[in-house]
Amino acid sequence: MQNPDVFVAGVGVISALGKDRDENVFALQSGRSGIGPISLLKTMHRNTYPVAEVRYANEELEKLTGFTSGISRTALLSCMAATEAMHHAGIPTQHSFRIGFVSANSVGGMDKSEDFYEAFHDDSTKGNLEQVIHHECGSVTELVADKLGIRHFVSTISTACSSSANAIFHAARLIKNNILDIVIAGGTDSLTRFTLNGFSTLMILDTSPCKPLDENRKGLNLGEGAGYLVLVSENALKQLKATPLCKLSGYHNANDAHHQTASSPEGIGSFLAMQGALNKSGIQPRDIGYINLHGTGTQNNDQSEGTAIRRVFGDSLPKLSSTKTFTGHTLGASGGIEAVYSVLSLKHGYIYPNLRFETPMKEIALLPETEFSIDPSIKHVLSNSFGFGGNCTSLIFSAC
Repeated sequence: MQNPDVFVAGVGVISALGKDRDENVFALQSGRSGIGPISLLKTMHRNTYPVAEVRYANEELEKLTGFTSGISRTALLSCMAATEAMHHAGIPTQHSFRIGFVSANSVGGMDKSEDFYEAFHDDSTKGNLEQVIHHECGSVTELVADKLGIRHFVSTISTACSSSANAIFHAARLIKNNILDIVIAGGTDSLTRFTLNGFSTLMILDTSPCKPLDENRKGLNLGEGAGYLVLVSENALKQLKATPLCKLSGYHNANDAHHQTASSPEGIGSFLAMQGALNKSGIQPRDIGYINLHGTGTQNNDQSEGTAIRRVFGDSLPKLSSTKTFTGHTLGASGGIEAVYSVLSLKHGYIYPNLRFETPMKEIALLPETEFSIDPSIKHVLSNSFGFGGNCTSLIFSAC
């Protein structure tokens, strides 16, 4: 039986770089990072840690999405990017497609729960219980699915930083097994005090803009946003009369089970994820033209990922960089946002810079790209998303 292809027909993204794909690409091309001082989040760390905030207050996002007031920021960001992706793919209002929505997040409606708790903590008779109704991760997905009018299949993935890469992985399998014709897949996350405090406790936040792959890296910066792909079957693509952006040719998930938050120093999970994706796609390491690294800027991640990349690619490394130098680490949204960037890299030959890189790592030196460039010869792009608990996923996008 022939293994059917899965095509990417549209993308949508919102991040600290802008509210849509054009604004994001412009920032990436011009080297303008979205990392800066905290302006919207209410936190005691306002003057301590830089973050990559989406520069729209919730009230502005509500107007842009048509949501009523009081909806979690996580859902608002999701709706922005997923709506753009559907429009980009040209999915008609009236159709007979089996459409699914597979969305990832790690924080759910925590922002609204924090608002409730603040009032409730001071007076147990206070606090608006409506603020906690949509606390759990799946509720965010359901709110957006309802807004988009998607009914056939709705699912939520939450596997830490690999969440939205796994959502894309899962969506591809739904199409390949003829369960759905079209899936909007990716993820979303918003900045909250809960996540900022948690990562501060882990002591892996940098007090300056992050420097992935640099010998003097000191940690990551948190960010927020959402990114989605519209994955379609070949039959649906013909009915849409659309020109695909690319194919999702390879994907793989692996877990080294090394530690609750740290990757194994040998990069076992990272290696298995990349090698598995290459095997799935049927290509060789030398065929990869660009790697969008997980590249968080922590001591552990960059050494682990670098070790795995050397093991897979040897001394013949593709061009590579971490776009988290622009967007910060958007946690459950990172795989989706970076999948969008990877698709655009493949479609237009974009090679994104790894900002602020100065000194190669002593342990395992990698030399990332430091200037934006265009390479029209790229045929395959690898995107890495490696999460807490050792949950590692790699995606490969290939030219049609």
